[in-house]
Amino acid sequence: MAKQATPKSSDPRGRHGAMRLPGLSVDSYNLAIREPDGEGFVGDRASQTAFRALLDHGRKRRRTCKDPFGRKASIEINKKTIDLVMVGGDPDAAHLVHVAVEEYAQRLAGVVRCFLAQPEWEGVEGIVLGGGLPESKFGGLAIRRATRELKEARVGVDLQVLHHDPDEGGLLGWVHLLPEDVRAHHDAFLAVDVGGTNLRCGIVEHRLRQKKDGSKARLLEHMQWRHADDDPDRGEAIARLAGMLNGLAAQARTLDIRLAPFAGIACPGQIKADGSIRQGAQNLPGDWEYPFNLPRELRKRLDRVDGRRVAVVLHNDAVVQGLSARNLMRKAKRWGVLTIGTGLGNASYTNT
Repeated sequence: MAKQATPKSSDPRGRHGAMRLPGLSVDSYNLAIREPDGEGFVGDRASQTAFRALLDHGRKRRRTCKDPFGRKASIEINKKTIDLVMVGGDPDAAHLVHVAVEEYAQRLAGVVRCFLAQPEWEGVEGIVLGGGLPESKFGGLAIRRATRELKEARVGVDLQVLHHDPDEGGLLGWVHLLPEDVRAHHDAFLAVDVGGTNLRCGIVEHRLRQKKDGSKARLLEHMQWRHADDDPDRGEAIARLAGMLNGLAAQARTLDIRLAPFAGIACPGQIKADGSIRQGAQNLPGDWEYPFNLPRELRKRLDRVDGRRVAVVLHNDAVVQGLSARNLMRKAKRWGVLTIGTGLGNASYTNT
């Protein structure tokens, strides 16, 4: 019979917001750099929301072409539609998107410089870019242009896009946060990535016996809910999340997967040692910040796995997504991650 998945007291993995892991330290995350005027944060300049605001501004300024997106607000336009206009639209329409891309690239390069100027990011050699924007054609173009500008300015940092699907990064990164008992006695575990628009759940097979660096981990089953369309309150969101996880656990039993009684939850915000969120969860459905405790409330609603109550562990989503690319940064002493989604997540690390 599999052993209890509760982490040993000496094992930092499996703790809420763990900052020290074997061979690596999480130096910072959710770093909030204020704008010089005190209004807002520097990271907001390079979010996906910021790109859409630039696109909206260009649409309002147009003089010679019909709006290729009609009356729909830029925030509501999906990435594929923007990609099609950029590569297959008429020249005036394509120009509209290219102008927004160029302006966004300048902003992204500026934001990178701001982070590198912070003590928490001093000496960072490489930055992984995750989140939803890099997977689009216009996002990829903006990143290439920002990379070119940084090289021309001799900033001395490499930008890399996640090699796997960014939607999976917030799930796969949990492999590096698994307590030893889960690694040794189970093949898979439950993982969740909660963003400002979507909530994703999955069964992750860690495959650490094949490759100790976690690079062979894979997603076996998954579910996704676009909660932004439903605008649920906190209670409805937690109930829906619990139902999704219980459904995945049932699938694991059907498929005879050795599932651990462990669920890792990645979400925005500063994570306290007790699993509550101190700040930064404003884009989540309802009020998720302290004193509300997501792990405690969710655990009450989860079915037992292998006869045991599920250990629910919380960490910042940028930290987890960055860890999914840890193998890419194994040669760097210091490195970071920027996740470009509804907001801009960030984290920095040192390989020890």
